[in-house]
Amino acid sequence: MEEVTMGALAAQAEDDDPLRALVATAQLHRQVSQREAVAVRRARARGASWAQIAAALGVSRQAVHRKYGGSRVERD
Repeated sequence: MEEVTMGALAAQAEDDDPLRALVATAQLHRQVSQREAVAVRRARARGASWAQIAAALGVSRQAVHRKYGGSRVERD
């Protein structure tokens, strides 16, 4: 399956047909989630704290750690 750019998906999400808009929105959501996960891993690898990552994402430290922290316990 051909990967559609995020810009194209954003445009398709504005489609007059609500089902086509929903398909595009779901695909866009998956791409954004994947990119966010990669960015979080890169930030941690470069020494960013969970608090810094949480601030960048606009969520609590606990929320970002719960989503991306895995099973190991890490302290900041």
